[in-house]
Amino acid sequence: MPVARRKFLGLAAGAAALPAFARAESYPARPVRILIGFNAGGAPDVVARLLAQWLSEHVGQNFLIENRPGAGGNIAAEAAVRAPPDGYTLLQVGSPNFINASLYKDLKFDFRRDIAGVASIGRNPFVMEVNPAFPAKTVAAFIAYGKAHPGEINMTSTGTGNLTHVIGEWFKMVTGVDMVHVPGRGEMQAQSDLLAGRAQVMFDPIVSSLGYIRGGQLRALGVTGATRLDVLPDVPTVAATVPGFEVTGALGIGAPKDTPADVIGFLNDKINGALADPGIKAKLVELGFVPAPMTPAEFNMLIAEETERWAKVIAAAKIRPE
Repeated sequence: MPVARRKFLGLAAGAAALPAFARAESYPARPVRILIGFNAGGAPDVVARLLAQWLSEHVGQNFLIENRPGAGGNIAAEAAVRAPPDGYTLLQVGSPNFINASLYKDLKFDFRRDIAGVASIGRNPFVMEVNPAFPAKTVAAFIAYGKAHPGEINMTSTGTGNLTHVIGEWFKMVTGVDMVHVPGRGEMQAQSDLLAGRAQVMFDPIVSSLGYIRGGQLRALGVTGATRLDVLPDVPTVAATVPGFEVTGALGIGAPKDTPADVIGFLNDKINGALADPGIKAKLVELGFVPAPMTPAEFNMLIAEETERWAKVIAAAKIRPE
């Protein structure tokens, strides 16, 4: 090949690479917004604000939180789907999004197709807990009691279709225990029903229940993660009795599909850097989350797996949104 032609092709290849390099170097050139599908003040909102503050300080551009509550997180998700795929609109992604993909039949978007995973933030374990007056003190005893008294156990949750509900439905499916779902209207009512004995069991985030468990107002039978928790070292996993019954809530960041891979890579690197910060890690643990950094590919795989898992439960239990 003539020298002049080789030189031309080399320059052309370098020029083709410049836009991607320049984009990664200049991003973000203006504030980035993170959409959240729930009201301010809850644990996911607090986590997002911690992350946004860290990113603002370490990236040199403002990351702003925008709460768009409603429809179980679908309003925020649709807004993110419709946003330009330029990295300036992100979405806090969590278990409700994975559940909603099957729970709602009239969505105007396909979450797995239209949202690209950027980074995982953490997982939050749940605890299977009962009112202290309930006779069972272990998961095995609970199952035995439930099979001997079908339809006599009331299972509460934070609402139909919420993760606290579908975990319970999955437990019913794999154990054959017939429980009656009596949903509360949010965390406070569900816990009030459990504390008062109007319900006998609930699958609740550990951070919401820890004080009641330590105070003896609720009895923990098992945790739903793969291992015991440091905060409840004497409580076994549910999976020790029901093999394979492992579930935790998930929280992460997504972006509209077709967001440039270099922008996603940049954000993933920075978010994983935040998760490695001892101060951020400690605050996440206080909020009931276990930091869980992942690559974008790993997080996309998690989204697919969780969406498929809950689709099967929702179909089998015939769950419909209220």
